[in-house]
Amino acid sequence: MGLDTKPLSAMHGTSSYSLDDFPVPSGREEIWRFTPLSRLRGLHDGTAAVSGNVVVEVSAPPDVTVETVGRDDPRLGRAYVPADRVSAQAYSSFEKATVITVPQEVVASAETVITLRGDGQGVSYGHIVISVEPMAEAVVVLDHQGSAVYADNVEFVVGDGATLKIVSLQDWADDAVHVSHHHARLGKDATFKSFVVTLGGDLVRLAPSVAYTGRGADADLSGLYFVDAGQHIEHRLLVDHSVPDCRSNVDYRGALQGEEAHAVWIGDVVIRVEATGTDTYELNRNLLLTDGARADSVPNLEILTGEVAGAGHASASGRLDDEHTFYLQARGIPYDEARRLVIRGFFAQLIQKIEVEEIRDRVLAAVEAELAR
Repeated sequence: MGLDTKPLSAMHGTSSYSLDDFPVPSGREEIWRFTPLSRLRGLHDGTAAVSGNVVVEVSAPPDVTVETVGRDDPRLGRAYVPADRVSAQAYSSFEKATVITVPQEVVASAETVITLRGDGQGVSYGHIVISVEPMAEAVVVLDHQGSAVYADNVEFVVGDGATLKIVSLQDWADDAVHVSHHHARLGKDATFKSFVVTLGGDLVRLAPSVAYTGRGADADLSGLYFVDAGQHIEHRLLVDHSVPDCRSNVDYRGALQGEEAHAVWIGDVVIRVEATGTDTYELNRNLLLTDGARADSVPNLEILTGEVAGAGHASASGRLDDEHTFYLQARGIPYDEARRLVIRGFFAQLIQKIEVEEIRDRVLAAVEAELAR
């Protein structure tokens, strides 16, 4: 496949299935300026040949279809065209893909859990398609574990009137590198809810995006991340409002502690001329718990029509509010416990949105473990 359509906007450049259409990044490009390219282990410049394996295991209820397919399956790449060089490298390099299908009007009887487990330091590539057909409903968990240098693309196809709820957990070992693009294509009156939790890994860069194909669709994108010393955690979101009367809400929150802990959050929302009646809001908040931690937060809105229901964004990064901890201490709570309570409260509203109780408890335990350090 060759070069795709013209660039979406000033926020979004070339889209293509061909690796040749993307020059090797130098780090000066806008989409790469925050990413430490030297830590990508060659994923960005073509030197990362396949040398390892990420095992994909799927646990699904009987009313959900699970398939392992080859590169020639026509369902692959229909919803998403790679938008950067690593994404194109992953698309051109995977051998087998996993396709999950929820049939029309089926309400899945249980969540589908996709476990991706790295078996070491080797390089590997992957591709997943999750298709929820019209009027169907499903909850899907993507659980990333182990050690790997891994790049992949995940396509979410949500049919007319369908509902898909996603939980993506990046719980990699400390030495892992993961670069991934998650793209959702929403039909008329479709509902898409995504919750991203990023905890582990040496470098994790996720790029969630949403495109609309019919009126009345609704996307809710939430994220939680906890960044430790030396970690680089990056989330780059793009919501493309291209049809009327659709909604989107973005809420990502992170905490950082330790020397050279680095979080990057980029939130791009485009409202095209034809997307009248759009209602959108995006928020990013970061807590800097120690000296030496750094958070870069860049919300962007590109509005090409004056007929919107609502459009806004906000970003805040700072230390714990001394008034909050003082209030608790004044009631006899020791400082360390007061600090933990404030941070729990910072994350609590988000964590309650996680659909799967087991994952919700696991995230709570992970946050507690981070706070105990």
